[in-house]
Formats: sequence, structure tokens, C-alpha cells
Amino acid sequence: MSGTVLLLAASPVGKGRLVDAASVLPVLAAVPPAVLSGTDTANVVELADPLEPQAVLTRLRAAAASPGPLTVFVTGQLVLDRRQRLPHLALARTTASTARYTAFPWHWFRDELRLRPAGATTFLLDLHADAETWELLRGTPLDSGRGSAVHGRIAPPPSRRTVAAPAYMKAVATILRSGFRPPADQLHQQALARIAPESAATDIVISTPGPAAGDPHAAITAAVQSGRHSEADALAARHERAAVAAHGPTSEEALHWTEVRADLAMFAGDAGRSCHTWLTVATVRLNAGQAPDAPAVEAAVDRAHHQWGQIRDTARARELGAALAELRGRVPGRREGALDHVQRQLRQLQTQP
Repeated sequence: MSGTVLLLAASPVGKGRLVDAASVLPVLAAVPPAVLSGTDTANVVELADPLEPQAVLTRLRAAAASPGPLTVFVTGQLVLDRRQRLPHLALARTTASTARYTAFPWHWFRDELRLRPAGATTFLLDLHADAETWELLRGTPLDSGRGSAVHGRIAPPPSRRTVAAPAYMKAVATILRSGFRPPADQLHQQALARIAPESAATDIVISTPGPAAGDPHAAITAAVQSGRHSEADALAARHERAAVAAHGPTSEEALHWTEVRADLAMFAGDAGRSCHTWLTVATVRLNAGQAPDAPAVEAAVDRAHHQWGQIRDTARARELGAALAELRGRVPGRREGALDHVQRQLRQLQTQP
């Protein structure tokens, strides 16, 4: 079996840096890919101090779409965006005032990995948090998605003028360099035993095993990977109808399955249907009273925008572009110029037959 490994180490350049995240990459890179993944062979993607959230998102999406087990090693520091107070992974250009636009929103991990089979994704985390984020996380768990196994630690900010070392992840790498990869929970416990006791006593320790083999997403993912796209959509539609009946059409349970169907349309190459479904999700959320900058609303409009750009039928693109432009006026998102982009493209479409 072949697996995929994503090595992500990120922290700000300059005085805002709490941890020397990238220092762990040479140690991890010295581990054979198959050992990092725990599979026969593996493809390794390395991101060292990336500059842009979109660059990380692109690599994450590619990793999420790969078949077989996915192991994500994340080393870095967490900050809050000041508008929504949601945890973000700080990148090289991140400052306290620019986190919303220059850091990677943690909930993007959950959103991008939600269609993977249950138990097929493992996170190993070594994170430091600034003081504000640390206080939030002491009462609110870090959400990495219900389908993933998550192990690691979140450390409080180091003393002033000190840059911490990623001791937990270096311990993980040292264990793996032996050439043997124990199960993730055992690897986690062995790494904790190697780091300083006084550090382990103050950290938030994360150890969440993956869900059990009955998750309906696994059957849907298997159908997609086998090219049975109609079957995958039919399965998702059945769960969507059940969720609507049990919880109502605007419930998170129902909207989740609508979002799954939007992704399934993308996998099937039907960009028009995917765009339309994402626009529907965004409209339902807004009409239900969710804020235009709520993560789920922004994500829906961003995904609709991306799929709209893949539509080759001019008439369909014009039709959906008008709806997208209206929504972009309400939900500008995180990327500057998104509304201008839609309007420019629409003007070009008007000149085409």
C-alpha cells in the first residue's frame, strides 16, 4: 500500500516567532518515506516556512485527494484572527494584526479532509500558542476533523525573548529514524516520554484515535476512487434526505451532506453542478442568519468561485456568474479583488457566443 505524507513547518519571521519550527524538517526528512507513512511506499510533500495560506491550501487539497493513508506532521505556532477569534497556523509573514489574511485557518484542515475515509488520516502536532490563543484553547479543543486521528501537544508561549524548540516533533523524528514506525498512539506516548517532564506537565496533550470502519464517507470515497460517481452521489443524497427529515433543511447535518455532494460533483468533473450547489449552501447559511465572514459561508463562496472558473459552457457560466457576483458583494472573502475578478470574467463572457 502507498501512502502520502505532508510535512508542514511554519512560524513567523522576526520578533513574533515563538518556535523554530523549520529546525525539525532536516530530522524528519532523514526518515525514509515509508517509515513516516507506515506504508510500503509513500510520497512526501514538504512545506518549510510557507509564505501564503493559498499555497498551503493547494498542497493540502492535493494530499487530501490522494488514495491510501495520509499522515500530516504539523510544527508551528497558533494565533487568533482578531475578527473571528479562530485559531490559525502562523506563516512566515504573519503578524498579530494580519493573521486573518496571512495565516492558515486551522478549520481549513477539517474542511479539506472531511471526505477522506474514516481512519485514513493521522495528524501529529507540535504547536506553540501565543498567550491569547493559549487561553482560548484551554477551554476549546482544537478541531482537526471527526474523521482523523490526532496526536501531539500544544505548548504555552515561551518566556520573553525566547524561541522554543519543537521538542515533541524532534522526539517523534528521532524514534522514527530507528526505521520502525509504531502505531500512532504508541509513537505519541513514546515521544511524550522523551521530552522534559516539566514541559509535558504544562502542555495541552492531544490524543484522539480515529473513528471506527462504519462511517458512510468510506463507502462514498471508495465509489469515487473507483469512478462510480453516480453511485457516490446517490449515497450522499440518501444521507442528505435523512438529515433533512431528522434535523431540518438548514441544519448542520443536512448542510454537511449538501457540501459533500458539491465536492462529489467536482470529482465527477461537473463544475457547473458543483458551483451551483456551493452557491446554494452559501445562500442557505446566509438566510439562516450566519455572518458573511463565518468560515462556512466564506468557504462555500470561495469553492463556488473556484468551480465557476472551471465551467466551459458559456451560457451556464454567465448564469452562475451573475449569482456568484451577487454573493461576492455580500461575502468578499479573504482574497482581495475577488468581486472584481468575477465582474471582469462576466464582462468577457458577455462578448462570447
